[in-house]
Amino acid sequence: MDPIGKKLLDIAKKELGYTEKGDGYTKFGDWYAKNIDGDHDEYFKTAPWCDMFLAWAADKADVTDQAGQFASTIDHAKWFKKNDAWGHDPEPGAIVFYDWNGSGDIDQIDHVGIVEKVDGHTLHTIEGNADGYKLMRKTRDTGSVVGYGYPSKIKVEAKYTPKHAAPATTVDKVGAPLTSTKTHEAEHSAPTAEQLPTQEVVLGGILAFVLCGTVALAAGRAAAAKAPTTPPIRVRKRGKHHRPAAPVTLPADVTPADLDAADAGTTIMPALSLAAAHEAEDREFWGRIAHLEEDTELAFWNSLHSDVTEDTPALYASTPGFR
Repeated sequence: MDPIGKKLLDIAKKELGYTEKGDGYTKFGDWYAKNIDGDHDEYFKTAPWCDMFLAWAADKADVTDQAGQFASTIDHAKWFKKNDAWGHDPEPGAIVFYDWNGSGDIDQIDHVGIVEKVDGHTLHTIEGNADGYKLMRKTRDTGSVVGYGYPSKIKVEAKYTPKHAAPATTVDKVGAPLTSTKTHEAEHSAPTAEQLPTQEVVLGGILAFVLCGTVALAAGRAAAAKAPTTPPIRVRKRGKHHRPAAPVTLPADVTPADLDAADAGTTIMPALSLAAAHEAEDREFWGRIAHLEEDTELAFWNSLHSDVTEDTPALYASTPGFR
């Protein structure tokens, strides 16, 4: 049996007994006029519907590329022939085309149906507009057959969608919690929950980085304006930041690890001079927690900043950690 034709038969069997209306109207012709005919011609709603039924069934079975969508039986048969899917051997699932005069001429085709069973020279078919008004089973002699169209022999371009490809992230889902695609590979290689940072930590780190970078840039620009034109070259040793006399209390949702992570992500801004970069690094840490200080303490840090920017070389010379 033709595998594509079998799908058409499955649809056709469900429609057996359908009868056109008194004026010739059928749902198949109505569908054809609305969905296939470019002009939406009302003619098709009451026109002979044997081939329009096949077009409708092909749409329902999702095999339109292999079965075709025609209202003209002659055009339909020529389409099969053009696509090297035409022959004269009866086969279940094949589309059978008739000429009641037995001419065998493709231009004289009168009717079309689907072969359900072959019994010697006898065909058992399902046909629309059979006996001029009904969808029904028919038994016919092969003598009136012009030829057969074989849907499975129609070559169509293969359509492939990767099964393991995750859909692209849309704008409205950026920042949304991650979801698993549940592929076989992912189930055996996905990291554990402890290995994945939570969304809150990631976003918090990004915000801290942006905030710290902004503070460092502002401080660096101020220092660059007052820095010596030819500052001495100094190589700074890596070490801890200077600590205040009294520890600063951090908010409950901020940890030293968050600040260290932000510190590690700080990048050097090439637009700053070497002296300005050093000044920015000195104040980077304090800039992150400046909003935690009391107003009276802010006055102290402001005065310290003033002293530093006025006497930059002297401060570096007396500060541990420089050589």
